Amino acid sequence: MKRSELEHLIRAAGKIAGDREIVVIGSQAVLGQFPDAPPVLRRSMEGDLYPKSKPEMADKVDGAIGEGSRFHVQFGYYAQGVGPDTAVLPRGWQRRLVRVENENTGGYAGLCLEVHDLAISKYAAGREKDLEFTHELARHEMTDKWTLLKRLAATRLTAALAKIMRGRIERDFASPRA
Repeated sequence: MKRSELEHLIRAAGKIAGDREIVVIGSQAVLGQFPDAPPVLRRSMEGDLYPKSKPEMADKVDGAIGEGSRFHVQFGYYAQGVGPDTAVLPRGWQRRLVRVENENTGGYAGLCLEVHDLAISKYAAGREKDLEFTHELARHEMTDKWTLLKRLAATRLTAALAKIMRGRIERDFASPRA
């Protein structure tokens, strides 16, 4: 996905939901902070998002511009309407959201996860694609190990999951950068 495509999703989701602010929590939130992120981080054609003040409208957004919709067929990318509790995030993440608002968003704003908060959510999810994503963030020096460890400490987790996530962070920063 390109930044302009994310902006299109923000605009479309805002119109459908009747909400001026759309929270972007999936991998493509990286485009908020890094509009020209490396292609390896932009592979997904899906924008996980929800209307900030009307999260209950996420299903309506998903139905209108989600996977398999006419929108998806026409443009080749789509929104996945999710809920505010979809991602595991550190305390204070809302204060760090990166605002995307320009001519292409048509009066709507995307509120994208800050990259370290995004990485924490991916380390918590722990799927292969998530761990590949965090590895690439580290490899491209888009995340900082110490910031991640601070955010990890500010995330409500079981002791077992926190230990696993710490190991994942250490592994990403132990490998040589290209």
